[in-house]
Amino acid sequence: MLAVPGWLWFDSLLPGSYSVMDMGHVDLGGGPGPRDHANHHGTVSVADLSGDRTAAPDVTVTLTARQERFTLATGERIDGYTLDHQSPGPTIRAVQGDLVEVTLVNESIRAGTSLHWHGVDVPNAEDGVAGVTQDAVRPGKRHVYRFRVEDAGTYWYHSHQHSSVQVPGGLFGALVVAPRPVADVAAIDDVVAVVHSYRGLGTVSGRTGMQRAPAAAGTSVRVRVVNTEFASIIVSVAGAAYRVLALDGRDVVEPPEVRDKTVVLAGGGRVDLALTLPADGPAVRVDFGVGAALAIGPPTADVSPVRALEGNVDFLSYGRPAPIGFDPTRPDRRFRYVVDRRLGFVDGRLASWWTVNGRLYPDVPMFMVAEGDVVVMTIRNNFGSLHPMHLHGHHAVVLERNGVRATGSPWWTDSLDVQKGSTYVIAFVADNPGIWMDHCHNLTHSSTGLIAHLSYIGVSAPYRIGGPGDNHPD
Repeated sequence: MLAVPGWLWFDSLLPGSYSVMDMGHVDLGGGPGPRDHANHHGTVSVADLSGDRTAAPDVTVTLTARQERFTLATGERIDGYTLDHQSPGPTIRAVQGDLVEVTLVNESIRAGTSLHWHGVDVPNAEDGVAGVTQDAVRPGKRHVYRFRVEDAGTYWYHSHQHSSVQVPGGLFGALVVAPRPVADVAAIDDVVAVVHSYRGLGTVSGRTGMQRAPAAAGTSVRVRVVNTEFASIIVSVAGAAYRVLALDGRDVVEPPEVRDKTVVLAGGGRVDLALTLPADGPAVRVDFGVGAALAIGPPTADVSPVRALEGNVDFLSYGRPAPIGFDPTRPDRRFRYVVDRRLGFVDGRLASWWTVNGRLYPDVPMFMVAEGDVVVMTIRNNFGSLHPMHLHGHHAVVLERNGVRATGSPWWTDSLDVQKGSTYVIAFVADNPGIWMDHCHNLTHSSTGLIAHLSYIGVSAPYRIGGPGDNHPD
């Protein structure tokens, strides 16, 4: 009887290094495979799918990553990670169409690091996933990212090397892309609220408690909320009505005014709220359910009290319907992504692990597509926890939830909460060649097996997980 578990243990051991292309099994989703394509001869390397390397950048930033003890703006001491001696790292601002160049310098993070541009559909080589699209940046080394920001919106950046440790430890920051034309990026009247908990200490943009955001009475303000947490947060507004202008960097069509409802924002997700401050009276309170909040208004004004709320904004029906630019009723490929959990061995360890379509890591799906394919994916959560699902390099539109069709503004997302027992059907166009992670953004789940990949036929990865680069994306 001991022979069977012994064989399972041995069979689960991972090699010292391996390519993402060696993982799992190919899922063609009912579409043609490589031999059915005229260009199946040869492959394109992920490393060659890069941003513009010759044009002069419009935005140039250097970020220096450190592992250190740092002090929050409100005085609390944290052992973790910083960018330019601060956490969150500096907010990067650009204008739609800008070529952005970011140089990451690793001064002292012994395990190496990288930067992933969460929600920005960058070229694959710029995606920042150690072992998949680059090698981790070792101490004393640097890496240059170059990409053009084609879509205005609210985004963020964070480590994707040991991300389940480095992100909660502080290695992240916001990226804001203003629509073009704009007269002066620095003059944009918005408030960026980066929500994060450092070992249970809830903060907004690195501050605990109530944070003041000065604004004149009667003015309109855009609040850009970035959820860096592993779980969803509850965003509420007291003292004014609001509209949801954008979700995950994509505009909502004709958003109606909302009162006394919350916005549930997925881990990794972003939401832009528009509110008009009252001509007189208290400052508007924006709460995030983490013990820290914003007070927007005149600096000396009282703050609106917390109010009883009546449910959540439902993005399945919020806003006005509009064309999505492709026909999801006739997809080229259909995939299923079923999340569950079971006992098994992974790398010699017997535990309860997350599974994708019934299989344990690393035997997880490689969803294969060709450029131009219309893809429909059904995501089902069969077990326990909430899962904020994040597909790199693409935005998908939600078609239905639990059999109910979407009727509102197109619900474009890159970070989608899939609740226990729920089924979502999403669709997207495969328009960004590469090899892309498709994983749970509760990064402890991702690091324990809740991960798959979307791969374009004809693309290969020269990097390896583990190995000399010591690449560990989760």
